[in-house]
Amino acid sequence: MKTKHAFALVLFLVFVFACEEAKGRTCESQSFNFRGPCVIDHNCKAVCESEGFTDGDCQGFRRRCFCRKPC
Repeated sequence: MKTKHAFALVLFLVFVFACEEAKGRTCESQSFNFRGPCVIDHNCKAVCESEGFTDGDCQGFRRRCFCRKPC
């Protein structure tokens, strides 16, 4: 009975990792148009969307705006 559970767990993990790979890669780049320290993620995302990216958020100690989109 334990081998059935182990097999089901391994099969589930393979499925999860396969789904993650199917999503594709994400490219990330620092925003060209965002000025000043990045404090609010929503503002960063709005600027990133105007640059043609799908998402963006504030990152790092220096609080820079980074944009993301599928590669």
